Amino acid sequence: MKFLITSVGHKAPDWITAGYAEYAKRMPREARIDLIEIKPEPRTGGKTAAQIKEAEAQRILAALPADCFRIALDERGTTWTTRQLADHMARWMQDGRDVAFIIGGADGLHESVKQSAQVTLALSALTLPHAMVRVLLAEQLYRANSVLHNHPYHRE
Repeated sequence: MKFLITSVGHKAPDWITAGYAEYAKRMPREARIDLIEIKPEPRTGGKTAAQIKEAEAQRILAALPADCFRIALDERGTTWTTRQLADHMARWMQDGRDVAFIIGGADGLHESVKQSAQVTLALSALTLPHAMVRVLLAEQLYRANSVLHNHPYHRE
């Protein structure tokens, strides 16, 4: 199985790329993390935020495997502890389906993407830069995997 971090945005700063790569390489082969970058809609021609989100939604939905478990990231979503994420991860690994975490662009996620998701998850009640969320999410996936394997990285 794979964890897919699907993120609107490209050309992340080097420190973001390095941080994401560090945690992605720590993951075991059976729970690898792959990044799917979605090209943001150009903010030209007087497009509204709704039009931009709709165009990005089409790209997101086209990029996702049809049978993956989808998690939309939104600050108004449900919050999980690291232990809860680890518990979900254990179930996902037993299920064997890929799990896609979907990060929106500057205007957030279109309602169609949220409705296609089985879960809406908040990493924080704060609005976070979408590039930084890649690093935070990769770290939390690594941490949850560490919990499952009784690795001392996570301490309670």
